[in-house]
Amino acid sequence: MVLSLLVGAGAAYFGLSFMNDKPSFELAKNGTSQDNGAKREAVNEEFEKLEKTYNYISERYVKEIGEEKLLEGAIQGMVDVLEDPYSVYMDEKTAEEFMNSLDSSFEGIGAEVTMRNGRVTIVAPFKDSPAERSGLKPNDQIITINGESTEKLDLYEAVLKIRGEKGTVVTLGIERPGASDVIKVDVTRDQIPIETVYSDLLQSDGKKIGVIEITSFSSDTAKDFQAALKDLEQQGMDGLVIDVRGNPGGYLESVDAISKLLIPKDKPFVQIEDRDGKKERYFSANEEKKPYPIVGLIDRGSASASEILAGALKEAGGYDLVGEKSFGKGTVQQTIEMGDGSNLKLTMFKWLTPDGNWIHQEGIAPTVEVQQPDYFYANPLTVEEEPLGYDMNNEQIQSAQLMLKGLGFDTGRTDGYFSKQTEEAVQAFQEKNELSVTGKIDEKTAGKLQELIIEEVRNKENDIQLQKAVELLVK
Repeated sequence: MVLSLLVGAGAAYFGLSFMNDKPSFELAKNGTSQDNGAKREAVNEEFEKLEKTYNYISERYVKEIGEEKLLEGAIQGMVDVLEDPYSVYMDEKTAEEFMNSLDSSFEGIGAEVTMRNGRVTIVAPFKDSPAERSGLKPNDQIITINGESTEKLDLYEAVLKIRGEKGTVVTLGIERPGASDVIKVDVTRDQIPIETVYSDLLQSDGKKIGVIEITSFSSDTAKDFQAALKDLEQQGMDGLVIDVRGNPGGYLESVDAISKLLIPKDKPFVQIEDRDGKKERYFSANEEKKPYPIVGLIDRGSASASEILAGALKEAGGYDLVGEKSFGKGTVQQTIEMGDGSNLKLTMFKWLTPDGNWIHQEGIAPTVEVQQPDYFYANPLTVEEEPLGYDMNNEQIQSAQLMLKGLGFDTGRTDGYFSKQTEEAVQAFQEKNELSVTGKIDEKTAGKLQELIIEEVRNKENDIQLQKAVELLVK
């Protein structure tokens, strides 16, 4: 079994053969000895019912329905019954559009999405992407795309509507945990390059602390990580921070290769479990730990492969994790080519942490929990017609107050009520940034607030989670 997004091969599946332009359904043989008569007969009876339904609809339904459409619907129906957001069927057209995957670039907003409770949900925006710059956050639920509801869309239909040409704008209606109003977010699409590894060397208390940020696990990530790690080691680093915050996952073979560089051989760095409970355990060949301490950084946007690495650091390496509880995706999918350009991505396995924990929908808890400053979590500002002003009270004002406070302008309160002190803070902000001094938050003032708060969020001096990780390493 190959530890990658294409985990293994030779899966049993239902085949279709065509005779006389009519489909005949039969159970595909996979070379195993599973043809026990009673079970096989029962399955074939069910397929006779499926074939009968197909024939009745194609020959006698009041309107003519194309054979291809019927077959696509049958496949989609089987996948829908699974109620698994990670198992999806893509027809030829959809699959072709998704060929620009982890090891390429594409035009869009730059965010990983999934389905949660029937809602299109953001796992994490990519680093420096339009989605990040627009203030989208993990667990945001996309309920409209350009004013149209996403209720009847599957995940891939929604993604295709969100993607688009560089320079065009898509308007997303967002429901965010903790916010009662729908937030409208305009995102200007751009070219999204897939660069996944960033490194830096910090100085703290006379020690050199290496930082490697992994934004996703693509086909080149392990190679780039190894190069960054070697460079930092040659510079004599005294400790290492591995940052997988906002990392939505990717190829398991990449996290496999990275884990083998860091984790000692005493415990498996991950376990893969099939439907029968059979486990395969994966070990490194390292006799000992690295000669320097390591700390991992995680947050609610760390998912899937990044959780594998975080679990390995915590349970097999004995290293600290700093930040917030991770997203919670503990399954492995295999992509099965259907032979006509379409494909089926099917959940085939669970993955377990070194200690055998299944973190699906639970996430991995940090050993040192650290929240970022409040303005890191402020909702995007949307001022459409009427400016925000004195004596108004809503969640948009609360976001503006958090941003103003983060930028050093004292509003006196952050509960969403536009007080006189809030008005004075807005006036001071407008004067400092050469805006019309009105004391009201119009579209230009809101845009400037968001622009400056993003700069503050990106400033490493304000990154309390990173500061805590460095502090642990220099002790």
